[in-house]
Amino acid sequence: MDIKDIQNLIKFVSKAEVSEVKYKTKDFEITIKTPLAGSDAVYAQPAVYHTAPQAVAAPAPAATPAAAPAEKAEAASDDSKYVTIKSPMIGTFYRKPSPDKDVFINVGDEVSAGKVVCVIEAMKLFNQIESEISGKIVKILVDDATPVEYDQPLFLVDPS
Repeated sequence: MDIKDIQNLIKFVSKAEVSEVKYKTKDFEITIKTPLAGSDAVYAQPAVYHTAPQAVAAPAPAATPAAAPAEKAEAASDDSKYVTIKSPMIGTFYRKPSPDKDVFINVGDEVSAGKVVCVIEAMKLFNQIESEISGKIVKILVDDATPVEYDQPLFLVDPS
């Protein structure tokens, strides 16, 4: 099987909308895997693995049950005056345009409408995400190089 045959097989598999095809002869074997349209299983599995350890660790700091809800209520009321920049797509969140460059923004930086705040990589395409509001970055809610979901909060901005 030559490269043209492999390319034609890949095109056929993508048009057929199947998730996996195995082709095997006596001296050659190839497996082609593609995500189905609308399937986000690739992103769902890492999220499950990341949340499981946190859920196990959560019951440990239950020493001050009365103080924790009060602190959470204060944080929630403080966060309500901020505007959230959310992810417009599923992908991998990056704070830098490339590994050797500086981050787009840090906490305390001023942003204006149209300024690039991060990059989200989806299917090998790097999409620049621009701020829709002007203000000061108060908090970065996502770690660099982690998967994000559609409409997931990325940044908190103080518009005042």
